Amino acid sequence: MTKHSLIRSLILLWFVIGMSGCAQHLQRQTCMTLATDLDYCLAPLLQNSQRSQSQRVNLEVDGKRHQLMSQLELSPEQLTLVGLAPLGQALFTLTFDGEQLNSEQSLLLGDQFKAEYLLGLLQLIYWPLDDLNRHLQGGVITSPACEAMMCRKLYASGDIGGKTNDNGREIVDIRYSKQSLWQANIVLTLAQAKLTLKITPIE
Repeated sequence: MTKHSLIRSLILLWFVIGMSGCAQHLQRQTCMTLATDLDYCLAPLLQNSQRSQSQRVNLEVDGKRHQLMSQLELSPEQLTLVGLAPLGQALFTLTFDGEQLNSEQSLLLGDQFKAEYLLGLLQLIYWPLDDLNRHLQGGVITSPACEAMMCRKLYASGDIGGKTNDNGREIVDIRYSKQSLWQANIVLTLAQAKLTLKITPIE
């Protein structure tokens, strides 16, 4: 068994054990507000993509830091994302079939964990720009030149050219260490929410 397969198996095993009897099942909205007058509705699944990937995720919100391990399984029929705390507690599993988003999450997360926002941010990171822009209302996402290997920036309406003006502002900044999105170390910043998301693939 490879290291990648072992990590994936451990995550799925801990999920089955840890979520038993201490989880709540919720059907989530597929549209979310990212900023004033800027909404995003989840794009459909990628039709020619089959992927299994383990990731280390570091999240900082308003100065508070959190770390988790995640396992993402993606096919043309379904996306599944499982999350574990560093000590092995099962936190959540998200399933999205392109229309409905369901969250099976630990009671430890309380009501503050919004699955649609996590999946929305992942789509902003990995989905094709054309797909994203078709599902944005009041904003546009571009891939401008930057000092990183590659960047994406989400602007409010009125800023299609990538320059902030009185009618638009930068909402999300995403930086990649490689041109290959799925293999890159990623830093996403949503300044208005004081949120920084760092994703490191695990080989």
